[in-house]
Amino acid sequence: MLTDIEKRILERCDALMLDTLELTQDLVRSYSVLGQEHSALNTIEHWYQRLNLPSERVALDAPGFADNPHRAPTSWSNEGRYNVISRLNSDSTKPHLVLNGHLDVVPAEPTDMWTRPPWEPWQKDGWLYGRGAGDMKAGIAAMIMAVQAVRDAGVEIDFPLTLQTVIEEECTGNGALACLHQGYSGDFVLIPEPFGAQIYSGQIGVLWFRLRLDGIPAHVLDTRAGNNAIEQIQHYLPAFKALEDEINALPRPSPYDALDHPFNLSIGKIEGGNWASSVPAHAILEGRVGFPPGMSADDVMNRVREVVIQRHAELGSDGPVPRVEFHGFRSEGHLVDVETPAIRLLSRCHEDLVGEPPAHYLSTCTTDLRAFHVQGGINGTCYGPVAQRIHGVDECVEIASIHHVLTTYALFISRWANAEHHDDHRDTLNTAERSLT
Repeated sequence: MLTDIEKRILERCDALMLDTLELTQDLVRSYSVLGQEHSALNTIEHWYQRLNLPSERVALDAPGFADNPHRAPTSWSNEGRYNVISRLNSDSTKPHLVLNGHLDVVPAEPTDMWTRPPWEPWQKDGWLYGRGAGDMKAGIAAMIMAVQAVRDAGVEIDFPLTLQTVIEEECTGNGALACLHQGYSGDFVLIPEPFGAQIYSGQIGVLWFRLRLDGIPAHVLDTRAGNNAIEQIQHYLPAFKALEDEINALPRPSPYDALDHPFNLSIGKIEGGNWASSVPAHAILEGRVGFPPGMSADDVMNRVREVVIQRHAELGSDGPVPRVEFHGFRSEGHLVDVETPAIRLLSRCHEDLVGEPPAHYLSTCTTDLRAFHVQGGINGTCYGPVAQRIHGVDECVEIASIHHVLTTYALFISRWANAEHHDDHRDTLNTAERSLT
């Protein structure tokens, strides 16, 4: 049952919907792929100023962060790279709520496959299109405007609340981790990832790897004098597929044991050679492999190395064993404690708005929840809009679902301050989850 104050908050959400779409579209225009996030960060800072919200920059090259045991290694420099956050009531001792979203997007190329350029947002039939519209700029806009709706309704936010807009979620998770490393923590985190209006109940581990194979370059007048690295590296693909099957065949924790094939392999990038009339001297493939909660990234790295060595021996190659490197994601999986007070509160907000309890969603990917889990043992979940073709061509987000997230988050924020919703000042991990850490 909604109170009169809560009804007033929802009225403010209705009034702010156009602003929410404007912010989403401003962010989509900022094509924030890896290394080009500054435009989106500037947009967030501009909107924080417009909404009279404080803002701070949180550097990814802060002292000591390079040695953080949970940080993913990268081949690029972090100099001058940062997140933007907004903190309210940071000195309060009340339970601290964190709303987190990532600004970075995956590349949209080849852009000629899109109906319109991916950085030019457009609307059609109740959907908003553009790279990052769903994953996850609409969610960021909704979470920010939810704070504004509560304030506009005259409801005091007297507890610590932090808005985190971060980078590198799509490749390392280092952006959110940098916030936690520098003390920008909390007691519960809510992330509007585009999995719909349902409670996110768990995520898998993810590892990125790179394989480089060196061949023998030669002129094409006699290709037999060389060794074609591009052709040779393709012989390793069946071995990686076999590894995927092996991981999925292992005993796995509930509820992942109910899913048919939760741990997926993707060979996402391949390149090689330097001249069409030369036998290519090198080839590189990059891939991602998923693995279950309870398995460590180190275990999977060792298994990838073993797979390459074994396949090299099977092929009987005279050349050296291909080099294996690990960069980007090495993220552990974990299960979410869906019985904590904050998630029960979110569920009640959902039910009061739609008339029935929310469904649960068990993920086969990873999110920035991982950083909160490994760095501080902080529980949280994802609850966001409905999107289609994320990471694909003509990515889009349902506009009605943006409005639903806006209203649910505003209601959640307004109810957060009530002490009855908190057993203590931390939504701690449950026993089952601790056993997987």
